Amino acid sequence: MSNKGLKVGDTAPDFTLNDHHNRSFKLSDFRGQKVLLSFHPLAWTRVCAEQMKSLEENMSRFKELNTLPVGLSVDTVPSKHAWAKELKIRELRLLVDFWPHGEVAKLFGIFREEDGFSERANIIVDEDGKIILFKIYEISQLPNIEEIISFLKDRK
Repeated sequence: MSNKGLKVGDTAPDFTLNDHHNRSFKLSDFRGQKVLLSFHPLAWTRVCAEQMKSLEENMSRFKELNTLPVGLSVDTVPSKHAWAKELKIRELRLLVDFWPHGEVAKLFGIFREEDGFSERANIIVDEDGKIILFKIYEISQLPNIEEIISFLKDRK
């Protein structure tokens, strides 16, 4: 895995990706609120589906905490769009890190070259663009949404 060595306290690299509706998302456009970058390896897999559904189900809690969660993976726009419909995702933006393949995951040092997808990770960027949480999970592990909510509440 290439690791840029990004850590808590570093400025998050800015990026622009399209979401599952093919709308542009630029990280720096969301200064003034926290952004949860929830990386998942691949759409259409059980743990990734549960990870994204937990974000969708907690959107109102994230809003109360001035935090915008987004999901990111290397899947294509059509795949992410169909997956969002399947999962009944209505609010959560699913970002497409398809081409250049895994470029944003590489910027954050979490692209798994040998697998062709990112680590499962939650990275929280604060209102000023600084990384305040950088956590990588086992690929098979579902991130604990309550842990993320508690972390955000502690920094409200």
